[in-house]
Amino acid sequence: MAEVTPAEITAPVRLRRASPRARLRVDPLARRADPRLIARLGAEICLTDQVLPWRREGGATILLAMDAETVRHRLPAYETVLGPVRLAAAPPGRLAEALTRDAGALLALEAEERLPPSLSCRGLGAGTGLRGGVGIALLLALAALLAAPGPVFLALCLLTALLGAAFTVLRLLALFAAPPSRPALPAPVAPAPELLPRVSLFVPLYQEREIAGALLRRLGRLDYPTDRLDLCLILEADDPQTEAALARTDLPPHARVIRVPAGGLRTKPRALNYALTLARGQIIGIYDAEDAPAPDQLRRVAARFATAPPQVGCLQGALDFYNSGSNWVAGCFTLEYAAWFRVLLPGLAALDLPVPLGGTTLFLRRDVLTRLGGWDAHNVTEDADLGLRLHRAGYRTELIDTVTQEEAANRPRPWIRQRSRWLKGYALTWASHMRHPAALLRDLGWRGFWAVQLLFLGTLAQFLLAPVGWSFWALALGLPHVLATLPAGLILGILALQLVTLAVSLLTFAIAAARSGRPWMMLSYPLLWVYFPMATLALLKALRELVAQPFYWDKTSHGHSQPDEVPRPTARHRRVVR
Repeated sequence: MAEVTPAEITAPVRLRRASPRARLRVDPLARRADPRLIARLGAEICLTDQVLPWRREGGATILLAMDAETVRHRLPAYETVLGPVRLAAAPPGRLAEALTRDAGALLALEAEERLPPSLSCRGLGAGTGLRGGVGIALLLALAALLAAPGPVFLALCLLTALLGAAFTVLRLLALFAAPPSRPALPAPVAPAPELLPRVSLFVPLYQEREIAGALLRRLGRLDYPTDRLDLCLILEADDPQTEAALARTDLPPHARVIRVPAGGLRTKPRALNYALTLARGQIIGIYDAEDAPAPDQLRRVAARFATAPPQVGCLQGALDFYNSGSNWVAGCFTLEYAAWFRVLLPGLAALDLPVPLGGTTLFLRRDVLTRLGGWDAHNVTEDADLGLRLHRAGYRTELIDTVTQEEAANRPRPWIRQRSRWLKGYALTWASHMRHPAALLRDLGWRGFWAVQLLFLGTLAQFLLAPVGWSFWALALGLPHVLATLPAGLILGILALQLVTLAVSLLTFAIAAARSGRPWMMLSYPLLWVYFPMATLALLKALRELVAQPFYWDKTSHGHSQPDEVPRPTARHRRVVR
């Protein structure tokens, strides 16, 4: 039979009078739909139109529809694919479950393998790929340390000093390249709503018991016509906690729930790929469950995309935390993010270097995202990988002057779990793109190539070698150290380099705090000496998972900290529970 495109399916055609036979009722959970009919019509169309070609009986295809009257005018287009069609009804809840189980399963498999193997990290977890490489490297390092501890430790000290120097140069370049204050986005005009682009907002949810209501209140403050919004709440089909939370919440008309069928993989990028096929917008925006974006954010994003050249495929907003005052971990996290989003990323963009994207407040042209193959479903830092693939394909990322508030992980254990996932993802991203170093060099040039080495591999090495760097304090205090055997001039040079590194670090954080409008955040700077050692623990966890569970997504739980501006109850108002 002739093939038909999704656009042809959704095109309006002549109306048909209802047939008495349309009153047939079917339970699609009792008898599964024929997968050949689903494949013929297309899983994407089934899920978009909420129709399920069930079985062929009596020379016609039984078509189950969530709303028969809505799809009746599309019957001629369906019949070009399925032959004669007979409408039937099914209990809405059971039809929705059958659609997820039968049609969604095909789409979920596509979501896992949407990116070609040559661009995905999924091949790294098998055989002797990344697992074997990490294991062999660790064994060789341990054997060398046991065989010649003095020379090996000396080499590690020199490597640590060189890494510190390289990151110092990168920070200085970013400081000089990034404008002191980014120009504001174009003031959003107020055209007729139908002239504004449709925006699909993806919000992946998993095991969110209490955050659904707060999320909708925060997103409800967005100043954008709701008829141009496609709010997609994406949850796993086997997540009863989030399902129950949404069931207790009144969803606005522009919101819909997209249930991702269970599979062999459960990651955020897999869920995003699944939703991308069903999205209705020209712009795809990503938010996390705990996000509170600026109310005018979408209008400013739409205005910038309207004036930006087509090479600008992505707009990245800044992230901040609404619970930065909850404790010292949150304070340090806020200061670190300020340096990342106010200094380093704008500097990388200004230098035309690859920008590792953040996972939220991220806006992409849908056609660009589709052309790139979506996200790598197996990469646990799909955002950083996507930023690198955007740059390799010739697109640019712009940092825009709009802020989203979110919740900082403010307890050591959740912080280490979250950071270990990020570091594991950096390792996966680096290994994936370095399978063909010559191609990476050709795409990025020498500057971009070495920037990738420093940003990804250098970050991992810096945290791994952090204990070696801490030992330099013994040298500065005149205590015994392996470097003490080096010439005095070289020792003074290393100490001077450490002082310069410290000064540039202090300057970077001070400028970042000032640019964020909260210079008092620098009060947290001394605590970074306690904060960053947690990243070394996180890296050890990441290395273990690279060998044992390379694609495991360690979920960050939300809703544990109230915003700073919410007053805590005093003893006078606190309810006493007896």
